[in-house]
Amino acid sequence: MKGRSIRFNADTVLGVISTLFLVVFLIAVVYPFVYTINLSLSNSDAALRGGLFLLPQGFDVNSYHTVLGSRFIWSGYVNSVFVTVLGTFVQVLFTALMAYPLSKRRVKGQRFLNGMVVFSMLFNGGIIPTFLVVRATGLLDTHLALILPILISPFNLIILRSFFSNIPGSLEESATIDGANDLRIFFTIIIPLSKAALATISLWSAVFLWNDFFNALIYLQDRTKFVLPLMLREIIASANLADLDLQGDDMLQTTTETIKAATIMVVTLPILLVYPFIQRYFVKGALIGSVKG
Repeated sequence: MKGRSIRFNADTVLGVISTLFLVVFLIAVVYPFVYTINLSLSNSDAALRGGLFLLPQGFDVNSYHTVLGSRFIWSGYVNSVFVTVLGTFVQVLFTALMAYPLSKRRVKGQRFLNGMVVFSMLFNGGIIPTFLVVRATGLLDTHLALILPILISPFNLIILRSFFSNIPGSLEESATIDGANDLRIFFTIIIPLSKAALATISLWSAVFLWNDFFNALIYLQDRTKFVLPLMLREIIASANLADLDLQGDDMLQTTTETIKAATIMVVTLPILLVYPFIQRYFVKGALIGSVKG
């Protein structure tokens, strides 16, 4: 009985410590988001006073009027949506087209190619050689520069390859007997059976492309081609918000801090709204794709 009591107490203490750690971690993760949205909805006087923003202080939406009234914000939206939608589609398509043959042992050089995929995860050309290649191919200051250099992600490729290798080979054999070629098998059998894995890497690709700041900073020069993360950086770093078309009557009732907070929310909310629609595929695809190496 004494041993059981000691074990029970130890388990209880461990559970309490784990719970407290998770609560602190949750607060550390959630509070910046709560602070930003409440600051964006607060009036200029409250923003100037600063402090904790657990709720909006002096509810005011003038910051959103100012931000959404900027033509550069809307051009950034259009550019981000274009890059995210097109980039996600071509990345998932080409990753799946490469992962499928690499999941088949009958393909010559399969082991070597899989090894090269893993090698590319550890070593790459670096920033300067990649920039020189992008410039030499005429992609500089174009949206394709944000898509083509990262067309196939080795990590996503390995996830899909593992998923494809779990699909029973008898399905492909039956289709082959019926006269289907490899492309037809891929698009009519493999793709429909892989919705969970495809949704998972689609989410990862879309989130990365939507939030991609570094590549946009390197490759884009024309402000009309800026994506939202780069536009957010311009707003945060700009000494004169009028240069970014952030002006008008609402500016008199806002501050730089509320403008920045509103811009952050405008940039962040779209990707948060998309996530619930594919959440049910996310965990399933990640787990199934990790069964085999």
